[in-house]
Amino acid sequence: MRYKILDQQGLNFLTCRIVEWIDIFSNSTYRDIVIDSLRFCQKEKGLILNAYVIMSNHIHLIARTDEKKGLSTILQQFKSFTAKEILNRIQDWNYPESRREWLLNHFAFNARKNRTGRKHQVWRHDNHPIALYSPKVIRQKLAYIHLNPVKAKIVTEPEYYMYSSASNYAGNGGLLEVSILDDIWNDIGFINMGI
Repeated sequence: MRYKILDQQGLNFLTCRIVEWIDIFSNSTYRDIVIDSLRFCQKEKGLILNAYVIMSNHIHLIARTDEKKGLSTILQQFKSFTAKEILNRIQDWNYPESRREWLLNHFAFNARKNRTGRKHQVWRHDNHPIALYSPKVIRQKLAYIHLNPVKAKIVTEPEYYMYSSASNYAGNGGLLEVSILDDIWNDIGFINMGI
């Protein structure tokens, strides 16, 4: 089932997954491609990023835009660009990639399976959006994003994970600027994130 973003300018929780749950982002080079592209989308495409986390095979975002083109267009451009950059890096023989052939085979298989007309498919087509309208749901999704690396046993505290906005919410800045959801965040903090 394909989910659609119903409110193109509204606040949405989004999940972008790599095909077959391939753990491409276990390599920081590919995580950095995502960070750079999100930063570009913030500066040039009108993406308003409120929270994010990059896990080994997917990313979660809380985002919105004021642009008329809408969030779907921004996400499509983001995924298209990052897929090309990831594939370019994988195919670059100057870059060490132990899984080069395996990755390219799986990305090619998914492109053929889904009949996209492309040679490779890196991202799944859906973004599994959830419109965020109530403070309770916003709190839940914010906690879910920031606790992802803790539940995966990568870090012991959310703000220790570099590829997440948890450190922004802890007041320590982060790899990306985010628009803090102050009115939602002020009454919970990291101690009560399990709400």
